[in-house]
Amino acid sequence: MARLGRAPQPTSSADTGGGHSTDDEKGGREVNPRQKESLLIQKAKQMQENAPETEQERQMKEEAEIMRQVTQKAALKTYKELAKDISYSRSINTGWRPPLKYRLMSDDEHQKVRDQFYIICEGHQLPPPIPNFADMKFPPAVLAVLETKGIKRPTPIQMQATPAILAGRDIIGIAFTGSGKTLVFSLPMIMAALQEEVRMPVQRGEGPVGIVICPSRELARQTYDIVVEYSEALKQGGAPELRSLLAIGGVDMKAQADQIRNSGIHMVVATPGRLKDMLTKRRMTFDICRYLCLDEADRMVDLGFEEDIREVLSFFKGQRQMLMFSATMPAKIKSFAESALVDPVTVNVGRAGATNLDIIQEVEYVKEEAKLVYLLDCLQKTAPPVLVFAENKKDVDTIHEFLLVKGVEAVAVHGSKDQEEREWAISSFKAGQKDVLIATDVASKGLDFEGIQHVINYDMPEEIENYVHRIGRTGRKGKTGIATSFINKNQSEHILLDLKHLLREAKQRIPPVLQALHDPMDELAEMEAISGTKGCAYCGGLGHRVTDCPKLRADTREQSKKQQDRFGNNSSSGGFGAEM
Repeated sequence: MARLGRAPQPTSSADTGGGHSTDDEKGGREVNPRQKESLLIQKAKQMQENAPETEQERQMKEEAEIMRQVTQKAALKTYKELAKDISYSRSINTGWRPPLKYRLMSDDEHQKVRDQFYIICEGHQLPPPIPNFADMKFPPAVLAVLETKGIKRPTPIQMQATPAILAGRDIIGIAFTGSGKTLVFSLPMIMAALQEEVRMPVQRGEGPVGIVICPSRELARQTYDIVVEYSEALKQGGAPELRSLLAIGGVDMKAQADQIRNSGIHMVVATPGRLKDMLTKRRMTFDICRYLCLDEADRMVDLGFEEDIREVLSFFKGQRQMLMFSATMPAKIKSFAESALVDPVTVNVGRAGATNLDIIQEVEYVKEEAKLVYLLDCLQKTAPPVLVFAENKKDVDTIHEFLLVKGVEAVAVHGSKDQEEREWAISSFKAGQKDVLIATDVASKGLDFEGIQHVINYDMPEEIENYVHRIGRTGRKGKTGIATSFINKNQSEHILLDLKHLLREAKQRIPPVLQALHDPMDELAEMEAISGTKGCAYCGGLGHRVTDCPKLRADTREQSKKQQDRFGNNSSSGGFGAEM
């Protein structure tokens, strides 16, 4: 009989320890779980709880806290979406579907194809990899251009990322330089523009449908030329005309605006500064734009670009398909990028920041005063064309003058030269009229030069990811290339340690001067295995951890300086209200 004033409660065998209740339970008292343990087990648990924190545990906690602070930024959305907490749960529907034979294949069969080509793919309901362009349903005119260029089958990044983009998915694409990333986002953008033109032709003052944003004018020009080439091929094949615009600095904005006003445009390839100007001055709108690609995205959303991109995004009227591509995508950028994407697919071919294995990397110790003379010797290693990279503009001009005096057909490119001179230098080098191009890192990001057999680093860059981009100008499209880098005591130990680990990863010869460096990463190998993160999660360098990252320190100093300058400007102008 149940006790008065209390209803009987249902019990289960799990609650009563197999159906037998104790006297304590019957009396309504809780049982101390420790009473079920022996004194020996209790003492062992107590010692474990009070055990001092190991150095590895302390450093891993410190790294986790640093990365939490670094990635704890506002999502890369429009101001309206942030203010109203607008979020999109589904990808854009493009109407494209893979052929039936791929839809009938099992997930295990798709994964076998990915494993065969070393494609690492993450995301929800992954689209199938498609190993030929015809099955991606590109028009015959596009396939004909690919065939004339000798592109017979997709590269691994094209095989997986292109179907995903055609299906409307947001993408984070990571692949080594020279793997064909430009075609991955250019061809689907052309198809999106063609689809829109067929549905409802773009009129005067309208457009674009799709846009690609590049970090440099040279890369924007190269991408624009590719888009125009395939658009022209489609037109000759009987498709409607697709008009494109190159929006970069150094070119008259009025001519660019006139093109939109007079005929309307379908696609834009732009640099951030000029694009922001055109949008702010209402020379262009994103009313019908639904396709956005950030090429070399690690640079685009890195410190200094984030607000520019967010301001550009604020001109969109609704959801857009967003793509981010790069050869180097450190964890801090990847996690930040994911905040901007809807149900994203991450396609990774090789480790982010790894070098192309088709490049033979040679590192030479050369004193500063002997560099110019040794450079002449290095130019004899291979036939032209040869690319020479220097860290600053003054060195580029010095090398250029020296080579001209020695009778070498050379041209130079850096940020202080006017746009016309930069374009002439690159076009004459690409056409084979000049043998050597000397440049700063403005020419290292994504530019494709045909037949480069040799890249020379006159000095090492400050960041290892720039080294990866530089040497990636050779060894492209399955060909072998050589990269020669000069080092000496002027380089920081951090960059040399990163270089040492990069050479080791690529199974290249490590010179004695790098072997002799004290390597703290040898002591942290066990922690690296536990954490699952190789090297630095912030910049991608393999020779240090995030707690000792020079790039993080430099970026933090720069950010603090900007905040101080902003605060100082606000104070001098009569407070925060005066600025608004």
